[in-house]
Amino acid sequence: MTVATRKRQAQGLKVFADNGKHKKKIQQGGEIVKSPTRPLDAMVSLPPILDVCCGGKMFWYNKENPLVLYVDNRYCAKGHNPYRPNHEVKPDAIMDFRKLDLPDNKFKMVVFDPPHFKSKSDKLNIAKLYGHLNPETWREDLRSGFAECMRVLEPNGFLIFKWNETSIKIKDIINIFPCEPLFGNKQGTKLKTHWIVFIKAAS
Repeated sequence: MTVATRKRQAQGLKVFADNGKHKKKIQQGGEIVKSPTRPLDAMVSLPPILDVCCGGKMFWYNKENPLVLYVDNRYCAKGHNPYRPNHEVKPDAIMDFRKLDLPDNKFKMVVFDPPHFKSKSDKLNIAKLYGHLNPETWREDLRSGFAECMRVLEPNGFLIFKWNETSIKIKDIINIFPCEPLFGNKQGTKLKTHWIVFIKAAS
């Protein structure tokens, strides 16, 4: 039994073996992806931390941390990017950060690291690594994602937001969100990466 399988079952995902060929299908909302077979077991509750755009889990020290529910809108096996042959996207569940299939007020911490650049193509190397934002709807998409993160966050929980100024300045992103950050690195780094912390105020 592995943590990933327990998490999937806790969310009501349909998990079943694929004829004993060490494959399984995960079905949710009509979308089916394939990933390596894992033993099945039930999970009492969801973990306390949610990563809504886990991608390749690059900044996680433990990519299978049992305290974290990893979700993304895609599954990509190794080899999907010829420039990074070992890169893979293996979420615990397939979800769109704009509409999370998760209960309200559930997580103590939510990590929101959305794609950082605008493009209509998913064939670029950077898109294969990090995904991409729609050039026409990115403001509303990020605003919706932020609202969903706050919805599933419990009162007094923390939202960790990561942004890179690849194509959009951080000040333009902050202006989209309805509440003020607690703190973060206000000065840009050479890599133009920002980490910003928000809190969900208790009502």
